[in-house]
Amino acid sequence: MPPLGLLILADGMGGHLAGEFASALAVRMVAGHILRTYWTTFSGWEHSADEPSVQELLTEAIQRAHQAVSERVPGGGTTLLCALLLGNQAYIANVGDSRAYLIAPDGWQQITRDHSVVDILVELGQMTPDEATHHPQRNVLYRAVGQKDPLEVDTFTCHIPEGGILLLCSDGLWEMVSEQEMREVITAADSLQAACDILVERANQAGGKDNISVILAAPPGP
Repeated sequence: MPPLGLLILADGMGGHLAGEFASALAVRMVAGHILRTYWTTFSGWEHSADEPSVQELLTEAIQRAHQAVSERVPGGGTTLLCALLLGNQAYIANVGDSRAYLIAPDGWQQITRDHSVVDILVELGQMTPDEATHHPQRNVLYRAVGQKDPLEVDTFTCHIPEGGILLLCSDGLWEMVSEQEMREVITAADSLQAACDILVERANQAGGKDNISVILAAPPGP
């Protein structure tokens, strides 16, 4: 069995209490669904045709979280970003504007796309990325867990090369700290935990206008 890691990041919406409850509930639902229902599949890792793919697994887990938040947290919602690491392979599912990045020895790549109104305007060429970063409605989402039905989930697959690192973060980090600065901090830090601490500190120093959540993960070496 390849080394397995489950990473989940949720950034709540709808006021402090509703957002906190929605994000906590979503994380528990996703983790519980994956570990309770499919643990035997991962343990054997002999995938058969009648079993769901990893992408389908993550999508189903997020859909269950969406249903739970919709029923139990009226008016609340949350972004939800999940990454299942199997060895050097990362399977990622995303709803909202929390982001996943791949930091490789030869470059930096944003894996997910934001489900925000300004992101659509950037794609249509009606706004530049810099304008989107400072737009007063940059946090308005058109897709979030616990909000509108039906919920569409984006899924991605990427290979983490030797020396590569996966970064998951809320908009409280990427809005306040540039990608260049994030990469410099991560590559210079003594450990992944130290890099997380420094990134949170940098975001707070830049204003700390929103929740700041950061996860860094790397597959074990040979």
